Amino acid sequence: MSKDILNRYLFDDADVRGQTVQLEASYQEMLSAHTYPIAIQNLLGELMAATSLLTATLKLDGDISVQVQGDGPVSLAVINGNNQQQLRGVSRWQGNISDDADLSQLMGKGHMVITLTPSNGERYQGVVALEQPTLAGCLEQYFAQSEQLPTTIRLFANGKQAAGMLLQVLPGESKHNEAYEHLEQLTSTIKAEELFELEATEVLHRLYHQEAVRLFDPIPVTFRCTCSRERSAQALRTIAKSELDAILAEQGKIEMGCEYCNSNYSFDSIDIEALFKNAAATDIQQ
Repeated sequence: MSKDILNRYLFDDADVRGQTVQLEASYQEMLSAHTYPIAIQNLLGELMAATSLLTATLKLDGDISVQVQGDGPVSLAVINGNNQQQLRGVSRWQGNISDDADLSQLMGKGHMVITLTPSNGERYQGVVALEQPTLAGCLEQYFAQSEQLPTTIRLFANGKQAAGMLLQVLPGESKHNEAYEHLEQLTSTIKAEELFELEATEVLHRLYHQEAVRLFDPIPVTFRCTCSRERSAQALRTIAKSELDAILAEQGKIEMGCEYCNSNYSFDSIDIEALFKNAAATDIQQ
């Protein structure tokens, strides 16, 4: 069984939809480039699962960024992804962090920012305060405020696996949906071990065996960093050559590092000359 999949399902007798996501290899690959405290590993795992669920729920064709910012030991935790369920993430932190630190102890006072960048259309950004004790609770508050959709979210992570579950009233349906309230009670009984280990069909059977549930084809989830030497070169082209020459004179080379995957791209004086020569040639051709 693949441990990096998102499953969507629909209740035939209720105006309610749901999703489960299970992450293992993608989650571990995201963590492998860094040495995070256990509590941050868990936070990023929950955030990664949440971003996957959000991407599918919002039916986004483009990019998504879900980040939490605060004045605590963790100043930032962010997951970036797209509609192909390709995700990457990073966190910035300082000081000693206990293994069992909760969201408020990690972030202090802060907020969650959800940014949607469609392939075609206007960029959208939603902000919600980190006023709930859990990341899942903050996301539920976001849906209540921004989308006005009753939503239940469950998130789990342990440094090796991450998983999430989402239940939501369909857009345009009644806010006071009795069927949803019943399904919400069933969903709240899910345990981390069940989402980590069981296939989606078994999870749904355990929770909703008396309900008519339609399960759609699974969608693979992967870790993918978008950095590259060419992207780094494009960034350098936006800087005045005199500034780059000054750095080269002092350091002998220019290092460009990726915060997400820790890849490093090095440019010497010959590389920089070639960058600007090629850029000038392109301008002449145009």
